[in-house]
Amino acid sequence: MTSNVGGIDKIARIVVGLALIAFALLAPASLGWKWIGWIGVVPLATAFLNFCPAYTLLGINTCPIDKR
Repeated sequence: MTSNVGGIDKIARIVVGLALIAFALLAPASLGWKWIGWIGVVPLATAFLNFCPAYTLLGINTCPIDKR
């Protein structure tokens, strides 16, 4: 698994992931869209693994170390 997620991209994924999870945890229970916050796990996982499967399919690489 080759790294394809770079610095700014990684920070953005962490911020978005934490914001979505915070929404899931802190939103009122009566809100029907609360479940969508748990999608924040995906950007967090891709940030910490430095690998995004969608980037591989699209041929994108934001990692400056492993540019091809």
